[in-house]
Amino acid sequence: MIYCIYKSFQIASAERVVRSMRSSCFYYDISGEEAEKVLLKYGVKGDFLARPSESQPTNYTLSINRGGTITHVKVQRKEDDTLDLLGGENFTSLSDLIQHYIDNPELLKERNGDTIYMIRPVVLPPEEVKKRRVKAAERWFHTGVNGAEAAQLLAKEKQWSFLVRESQRSPGQMAISVKVGDDTYKHIMLEKNALTGKVHVGGGDEFNTINDLLAHYRKNPLVEEVTQNVVRLTNMLPSTSVPVEAFNERMAVLSRKDESIGGLDGFSHEFTRLNEMDDSMYSRRDGKLPNNVDKNRYKNIVPYDHTRVKLKDTPSKSDYINANYIQMVTKKRDGLKSFDRRYISTQGCLSNTVGDFWRMVFQQEVVVIVMTTKECERGRVKCERYWPEKGKMMSADGGEYCIKNMDEKSYHEGEEYSFIRRTLILKRKDGEGRSVTQFQFLGWPDHGCPESAEAVLSLLKMADDEAVKHPEAPVVVHCSAGIGRTGTFIVLDLILHEIMLNDGDCDIDVARTLMEIREQRQGMVQTEPQYKFIYKALAHYINTSILNGDQSINSSFLAGHQLPTETSL
Repeated sequence: MIYCIYKSFQIASAERVVRSMRSSCFYYDISGEEAEKVLLKYGVKGDFLARPSESQPTNYTLSINRGGTITHVKVQRKEDDTLDLLGGENFTSLSDLIQHYIDNPELLKERNGDTIYMIRPVVLPPEEVKKRRVKAAERWFHTGVNGAEAAQLLAKEKQWSFLVRESQRSPGQMAISVKVGDDTYKHIMLEKNALTGKVHVGGGDEFNTINDLLAHYRKNPLVEEVTQNVVRLTNMLPSTSVPVEAFNERMAVLSRKDESIGGLDGFSHEFTRLNEMDDSMYSRRDGKLPNNVDKNRYKNIVPYDHTRVKLKDTPSKSDYINANYIQMVTKKRDGLKSFDRRYISTQGCLSNTVGDFWRMVFQQEVVVIVMTTKECERGRVKCERYWPEKGKMMSADGGEYCIKNMDEKSYHEGEEYSFIRRTLILKRKDGEGRSVTQFQFLGWPDHGCPESAEAVLSLLKMADDEAVKHPEAPVVVHCSAGIGRTGTFIVLDLILHEIMLNDGDCDIDVARTLMEIREQRQGMVQTEPQYKFIYKALAHYINTSILNGDQSINSSFLAGHQLPTETSL
């Protein structure tokens, strides 16, 4: 059972391995026989893994591929709790020991003097990783976190908040990190009875699972044996990150109601915690100025000043439009690829802002617009029509811009989740025309979510195919207010893009992604059903495009989907 998912990547040198390596990269809770099978099937000369010793469960064994044969080297735990290999130097952690022998390959030798080379951890394919994963889907488990990082995560939480992590010092062992006071934390090791397989804390009551142990100690305090100090496990700090291949299990966990959090399920708990975060630190002064108020569709939804789009050279001398830049930039880390996605999140046009909208589209060199609302819903105008009928033209902004509708195509026509693709030509007065593609999704109810995740994925794919031709141009996304359906679309698109870019070998964090875009526009993803829909759509994509064995996800978001039906209007 692997305790943390190892992200496979091309390894250029031993140094590169070491600098990014934690125990999650190399430790497997498997037998010597299983280790040999894994290393011979998937490894090459110099590949290795660490595992528990079969003769002494508190010790470790390194299993190393020697080029067709496997050598097992015991790691001894000494009385002072340090580790050594073949009587060499002492190390406080298995990671440090392994790093030392990769950096100094000539030091690890057999008795006959032959060198045993450890070059890199063996890389397993996703299906093998899945077989050996620990309960990475459990909300209490935080992947790849050490003691100091656990303290940082708990710093802003209440007293007696806790999380569970793998011990970086002793791979294979779990630890509970607890905030016991201001800037004071305790790290409590969980131990396993080698005979019964049950878990316990310091020789106390034994439990079949960590879930059972946590349930017990959330009701009954822990008492330290020596000091008799009481430690309580009151507030679980949930992890919102989960490996792609564990996503189905996380969905099942989130669907469960939990009495310890007021009977909420995990989706509700995540969304509630997000809504408790304060967004009042960001100024929205400009959108509330008297000369800008009539440009807001809803008086309480105005853009943050620090990310708002500013118009240039307007006849009115006003640079205001109710729109924010949304940008997600990730640096290359832990073998994951970097990416840069840009959007403009805006409200549905008012009759007096159509010209401003097209000025923004022109100035930002936008080539894709995604509209997730109908013009009217439930008898209310949600967005002023800002495009002409097929084959016709219209002017905007006092004749400064001309828009021609060249073509329209309907997809899934007659079904609730249909959408339209429009090819528009945007031309500035006395200038050249520019092609802009608009996608209008017709089956997304206000404050709700579509019945079909597949149709949304189809639209995402088509929009992405157009946007990728102009990677520097932001994609304009709007609904009516520019936060609910718009936020849902952007979060989903961001996460799907990261999955695609990394061939499904990455972690998903819906809550963190939403938190980051909420720092750029207020109130993104308005309702809990919208939040759940993001998970639903991700699950549909993962199950049809990754877990069914179809790994060609770079070519299409539609892998495994029925292609949409197309009809010219």
